Amino acid sequence: MSTTLGSLEELPQDYRDAMNAAGVAPLWPMMRNLLPHKRPIATTKSHHWAFADLRPLLLRAGQLTPVEKAERRVLVLSDPGRGVGSMQATASIYLGMQLLLPGETAPAHRHTPSAARVIVEGEGGFTIVEGEKLPMQEGDIVLTPGGRWHDHAHEGDKPVIWLDALDLPLFVYLEGSYAEEAPLQARRNRPDASEVEYLAAGLRPPRSPSAPTAQYPMMRFPWRRTREALHAMAKHAGAETVELDYVNPETGQAVLPALGFAALMLRPGEVVRPALRSTSEVYHVVHGKGVAMVNGERMRWGPKDTISIPVFSEVTLSADGEEAFLIRIHDRPLQEKLGYYEERPR
Repeated sequence: MSTTLGSLEELPQDYRDAMNAAGVAPLWPMMRNLLPHKRPIATTKSHHWAFADLRPLLLRAGQLTPVEKAERRVLVLSDPGRGVGSMQATASIYLGMQLLLPGETAPAHRHTPSAARVIVEGEGGFTIVEGEKLPMQEGDIVLTPGGRWHDHAHEGDKPVIWLDALDLPLFVYLEGSYAEEAPLQARRNRPDASEVEYLAAGLRPPRSPSAPTAQYPMMRFPWRRTREALHAMAKHAGAETVELDYVNPETGQAVLPALGFAALMLRPGEVVRPALRSTSEVYHVVHGKGVAMVNGERMRWGPKDTISIPVFSEVTLSADGEEAFLIRIHDRPLQEKLGYYEERPR
């Protein structure tokens, strides 16, 4: 097999002009870009967004733009490989840091992409999803699946900030991204399902054999319970990595169709070296400090920081003198549906 393919410049100008007029192009000059040998060529570049840099910008956005003029007051975390203003943190993951001030309400809407909110700071905020009120506390993950009505409000006295993670790039690429608006939703007078039906692992309400399986039975994953589970696992994990996947409690599958989430605990001084994965990923720090090495680039991270990881990256994570907790966002559910998820040894 030839390692060097013909270039466009090798073709006569009259032939190139004729192809252009016919609306066609030769594949072979572009073949290696589309189908490189052995591993993909990533456009995404790893990046570290320090919360200490983002927070003042968010708070000033709150002074400059009322929520009524923003609908969602968000600063987009743009992949440096695609440039500032890019609506992608990786090829498949959109990230935005959102601010809601005390007394504010973000209007109800629904959209084709699915979203998850990782709560970064503050108390008193909540999301209403299809009438279910979901409190927003630091470290919680709150789902707003595609096609579900949702709005946000704030009953506290300090700013609430959260990290939005959406599969938006997929819908933009497919030309299927759009939203609809509606009046604010009525709230059910009861706690959310994470505090009632799915309070403990391995337990669920009984189901009739004819009842359809709920696609999204649990839309809030409280951080306090996740942290307790990680601590319990760490006591018996030995040298194994302490990591837990967020799953649908009815099916055991990922919580969203295209994006998956995992909680990772780094014990003091621990170093974690995951396999080379075909997924693009994001690490969000809930608590702790440490260092990430991504393809040889050193990044020192702290609480509430966010780091993006391109496909097949060589990643090393280490915690400083105290335990650290991170949430990993990835596109493995999408890749498994497409049949190409892969892990390679380092």
